[in-house]
Amino acid sequence: MTFLIKIISMSKKSLFISLLVVLFLTNCSTSKTAVTATVKTIVTATDSIVAKKGAMTEAEIRKWPHDDIFTDSIPGMSLAKAYDFVKGKQGKTVIVGVIDSGIDIEHKDLKDVIWVNADEIAGNGKDDDHNGYIDDINGWNFLGGEKGQAVPEQLEMTRIVKKWMPRFDGKSADEIADADTADYQLFVKLKKIIDKKLKGARTQIDQAGNELNRFTIIKQIVMQTNDSIQKILGDKPMNVENVSTVNFENEMLSNGKMVILSILNSGASVKDSYDELDEIIKHYKEVVDHYSNQLNAQYNIDFNGRLTGDDPYDITDIHYGNSYVIGSKDNEIHGTHVSGIIAAKRNNGIGMNGVAANVLILPVRAVPDGDEYDKDIALAIRYAVDNGAKVINMSFGKGYSPNAQWVYDAIKYAESKDVLLVHAAGNEASDIDTAENFPTDSKDKMVEFADNVITVGAITRHFDENLVASFSNYGKKNVDIFAPGLEIYSTFPKNSYESIQGTSMASPEVAGVAALIRSYYPKLTASQVKHIIMDSGIEFHRKVIKPIDSDRSIPEKVNFDDLSVSGRILNAYNALVLADLLSTK
Repeated sequence: MTFLIKIISMSKKSLFISLLVVLFLTNCSTSKTAVTATVKTIVTATDSIVAKKGAMTEAEIRKWPHDDIFTDSIPGMSLAKAYDFVKGKQGKTVIVGVIDSGIDIEHKDLKDVIWVNADEIAGNGKDDDHNGYIDDINGWNFLGGEKGQAVPEQLEMTRIVKKWMPRFDGKSADEIADADTADYQLFVKLKKIIDKKLKGARTQIDQAGNELNRFTIIKQIVMQTNDSIQKILGDKPMNVENVSTVNFENEMLSNGKMVILSILNSGASVKDSYDELDEIIKHYKEVVDHYSNQLNAQYNIDFNGRLTGDDPYDITDIHYGNSYVIGSKDNEIHGTHVSGIIAAKRNNGIGMNGVAANVLILPVRAVPDGDEYDKDIALAIRYAVDNGAKVINMSFGKGYSPNAQWVYDAIKYAESKDVLLVHAAGNEASDIDTAENFPTDSKDKMVEFADNVITVGAITRHFDENLVASFSNYGKKNVDIFAPGLEIYSTFPKNSYESIQGTSMASPEVAGVAALIRSYYPKLTASQVKHIIMDSGIEFHRKVIKPIDSDRSIPEKVNFDDLSVSGRILNAYNALVLADLLSTK
């Protein structure tokens, strides 16, 4: 049974009028449409808001997701106002499961907010709490492997093609039985995609590798030339006038001198050029690594990345994995970044603030560098639920799910235990009302089989036609709300911080707000929290540039209202006000 709420928009000047909620019951199987009850409440209309003008500083960009649209003209979640609203209230601790890649639980901004299994004795090799997982002190690793080991993996489409190779490879359509036609057509389609991706990966590796070598050599020349010039100049300052007097017979050093002169003429220092070259070299290394993984693992039909020794297609084979939840600090940054967005220690004077206080992160490592297995995700959801999570963040997804029913069953299990699942909509710039996107809470893209999943698209900090992130998936029936997902600053492994983007970053913003609500208003159900978040978001009744997928090249403007169920943007303050109202009723 679900409480459904609708907010009537007020003008910007009508700060806070009377609060009236109409509560009514609905069936558990909920139509994927916006709720239509009548309520007078908080301000959500933004028609009079003008987007922030001028450039923002790096410090301002780092905190933009927490800004307030009404005072900053930036579509953040009004987080300071949210905390002012609950000031003096006592929140209870909420466990947030993070199903992701490895999480650096030793990070200085995360170590104090990591869940600890009080019923397990560390390192004794026993299942002290009899939950089926030995030494799961801080969570569980369904990917297996040695401590600190990365786990590259195939994409689901590659696994499908590999599985069907004996049936269809080398055969024409005329040789296929009628009953196998659909599978054969999918096989041919996916194999063409894989062959194209492999060819593209090889090209990208060659191009990026050449650039990597070129800039590495340039840096070596500049460093060697700079050392030689400094020895010749002695105590003389390193400036254009003095460097111009230095002559080299060596051609390499002469070329290096010209590069250094151009650097100095630009007003920069040679040290600045080192930093810039390091960034360029780092970029091309990342490009080579990215496409090498595509070539060697994701689209490689012969690759086998499974390390656990189980049968990934047998849901009853559940005794696998280990307690190494960190994964590789060198290769796996995603889970650490997501966790920081939700709950990096607030107001500790270092790094950044997560969205939610009173939160413990429960790490569940189940997402490799490739597509996750349905079995791992189904068991990961159940593990997080059984260990007390009330919110689970799921910043992952894929286009094919051969054992989707296992995940559907896990979603229903979470619903039965009153657990809210927050899922990233995906980064293909696709309409997931038509394109496949798993996991999902609707088998037919029309009716939800559970009311405890909220799917999140990504916005930018630009409150204008560029509001929607160019990569974000969308869907009037299958994306519930949008949240900040571009230029998101958060924790990286080894006590560092970086800004990255994706709906993977928007989802934990929502998970953080959900945790806030469940902390201060613990009697509200997962379904109520979902609809509070959707119905309390701010509005944007203007046209935006629609994300452009691979099938379209011409930009198109559409109404923002038509890109999600709610047509709204996450707002923590409004959500807490509405939660407070509902809980008192």
